[in-house]
Amino acid sequence: MKQTILTIQNLKCGGCANTIMTRMKTLEGVTEVFVNNEVHTVDFKYNTDNQLETAIALLSTLGYPVEGELNPLTKKAKSFVSCAVGRMKR
Repeated sequence: MKQTILTIQNLKCGGCANTIMTRMKTLEGVTEVFVNNEVHTVDFKYNTDNQLETAIALLSTLGYPVEGELNPLTKKAKSFVSCAVGRMKR
């Protein structure tokens, strides 16, 4: 099993973290998801490079692209929606 720590954009609060952890845990082969709001990172374990790519794509879809990826207004807007959903499901 491999482990990675990704620095992501648009991470603001516990609502964001809750959405990210909830959604990432649904991915096959992705385990031990931890979000650190202070340093804007997501730490998780995975088995294959394909699972890593899937996790990165999911983060981007939720509005939390990895550092260095384009972060247009549409991604920022998605992060606000993901944040709100995460706050309601706590």
